[in-house]
Amino acid sequence: MYIIKNALRCIGRSKGRNILIGIIVLVISVSACIGLSIRQASENAKQDTLDNMSITATISFDRQSMMSEMGGGFEGERGERPSFDRDQFAQMMGGSQALSLEEYEVYAGAESVKDFYYVSTVSVNGSEDLLPVSTENESEEDTSENSDDMSGGFNFGGGPGGFGGGGMGMKGMNQSDFTLKGYSSDSAMTAFQDGTASITDGSVFEEGTASLECIISEELALYNSLAVGDTIVITNPNNEEETYELAITGLFTDSSANENSFSPMGFSSSDPANMIYLSYNALESIVSASEASSETVTDETTGREYETALATSLEATYVLADTDAYYRFEEDVRDLGLDESYVVNSMDITAFENSLTPLKTLSSMAGWFLLIILIIGAVILVVLNIFSVRERKYEIGVLTAMGMKKGKVALQFITEIFMVTIVSVIIGVLIGGVASVPVTNALLEHQATAQSNRMEEVEMNFGRPGGFGGGGMPDKGNIPEDIPQRGDGFGGMFMQAGDAVGSYVTEINSAMNLTVVLQMFGIAVLLTLFAGAASLLFIMRYEPLKILANRD
Repeated sequence: MYIIKNALRCIGRSKGRNILIGIIVLVISVSACIGLSIRQASENAKQDTLDNMSITATISFDRQSMMSEMGGGFEGERGERPSFDRDQFAQMMGGSQALSLEEYEVYAGAESVKDFYYVSTVSVNGSEDLLPVSTENESEEDTSENSDDMSGGFNFGGGPGGFGGGGMGMKGMNQSDFTLKGYSSDSAMTAFQDGTASITDGSVFEEGTASLECIISEELALYNSLAVGDTIVITNPNNEEETYELAITGLFTDSSANENSFSPMGFSSSDPANMIYLSYNALESIVSASEASSETVTDETTGREYETALATSLEATYVLADTDAYYRFEEDVRDLGLDESYVVNSMDITAFENSLTPLKTLSSMAGWFLLIILIIGAVILVVLNIFSVRERKYEIGVLTAMGMKKGKVALQFITEIFMVTIVSVIIGVLIGGVASVPVTNALLEHQATAQSNRMEEVEMNFGRPGGFGGGGMPDKGNIPEDIPQRGDGFGGMFMQAGDAVGSYVTEINSAMNLTVVLQMFGIAVLLTLFAGAASLLFIMRYEPLKILANRD
């Protein structure tokens, strides 16, 4: 008790020096509090996002690994690359079918899976009365000529060049107008779940129905003067005489249409406006009917034989509770028999990591800033305490001559430092707590802007998203008039990469919590011990009789 009372009296006698020490500790405290708050905010934002997000995963064929295994490696640093066996690759890829629905359902039985849905895709053409939304302004004769010229193009529709059935090659060259997407359930229609798309007239077909009912985009309806209750006729791109009639139950609008409407190769089926949604069971009935009436024909250009049946592409999605479930899911599906030639991926994890990039960068910078502040502050406090001990050398001599042990004298000095430090830290925590959120958000916004600008600069260096190459991204006023424009500008196919820039975490609501407060008091103790250690070293060296004898 005597030490505490004497420490308080000494603090009062040396107000100037202790105020200076208090100001230094206050600056350190505020800076440290903001730095710790930024780091804590990063962890909070990460955890909160993980807790609230639904993670999805897909299973896909690992073609890259297979090519690496087939291609071998280099012999030595400058050795020759072994020749790649293209025929063997084509044979392997042709035989590597995509997973069937039954196989997907087996993996859906994993304990880590919370929900499971799938989407089937088929490309088709329209009847003479159903035209795809297009920005081209050509006569029917020109269109016919272009169609002939495009006989060397791609086919996403399933016959000679389809990707359906898991096949990986392009065997033919037909062009499709529309994309049919069959959804297993309402949860599979993610665009409607997240608000990207919504029904504007009518309603969505009944979940799981086998009836040939569909919904189409407002754009497609306007383009063809269609309304809810009308019917549309679609045809097989490989057999125009094979037709199917669909009843329209609703019209929808999709905000992604303006961003992704441009197709660089003229494939209207890739335009969101030309996508027709229906139930998976309904689409499966169409595919089954197509298979039943399928014929074997020979492509006049390549000489290859193919079936005229519509080919499908199936994509299954697994919904997982959290990141731990995601990592368990990969282990689970391996245990259930998934071959090593397939990989488990999650776009949600990738997007999540990208969204935290500015916050992670800011957290790392805050950590280094905190370390530098603490080092500089500790050095300054040590220097001030050394001068303080030298100035109070006679006081130390008197106390030790009166019988007080040097350890207690050192403890008094440490107590003085701790009292000044703890008061300054409390004030610093209060100021830092108030300033942490606005300061963190200001720095985070600046960091996110810098990251966005960097991404945009990289895109412009590649000539994106304008797509003109070499000249960066032109503004709308500089786009040539003969270039078709829709939505937000030419080159919508590149907009997704740019859109990712806007998905960064740019604001936090809370940065200060009990963890930060405890860390601040830990810093106060460390500063006290570090500065007091210097006092202790000098006090232990002093001899009281010499101090009193040499007093001026």
